[in-house]
Amino acid sequence: MACAAIYAPHVEAGPTSFEERAPSADEVAERIERTQITHRWLVAETGGVVTGFAYACPHRSRAAYRWSVDVSVYVDADRQGEGHGRRLYQTLFAELRERGFRVACAGIALPNEASVAHHEKLDFEPVGVYRGIGWKAGAWRDVGWWQLELSTSAEDPPAEPR
Repeated sequence: MACAAIYAPHVEAGPTSFEERAPSADEVAERIERTQITHRWLVAETGGVVTGFAYACPHRSRAAYRWSVDVSVYVDADRQGEGHGRRLYQTLFAELRERGFRVACAGIALPNEASVAHHEKLDFEPVGVYRGIGWKAGAWRDVGWWQLELSTSAEDPPAEPR
């Protein structure tokens, strides 16, 4: 599966992902199926070749967080800089808005200037840093958090996300 191949270097080559072992194609397929039940997983193709993927998943398990999502995007290393990540995110955000989600959160292992710039170009705002939160690639790593407001609806109480 192409998504597993795109993701594996982020797990194996450094601290971008906090997973310690790259998931198999079957494991990624299970994640996609599980994610699609309540949220979204999008795949981009160009000429029949997968160039990247983006997904949203629950931000936290407590009920009051159900209008918030964590988002991630990964693009094939050979296709970065072509706008695939931006287009994936824009499509994902539009779908999340339609479904009633209000806030998208992105956790970025630091340092990662490219990911920070990508998120900030899409209007994410920095909201904080977890210092030394994960051990990866031989060191304690920080994770910065960025947030994007998907909806400014003042509906009270808000409609349930779909």
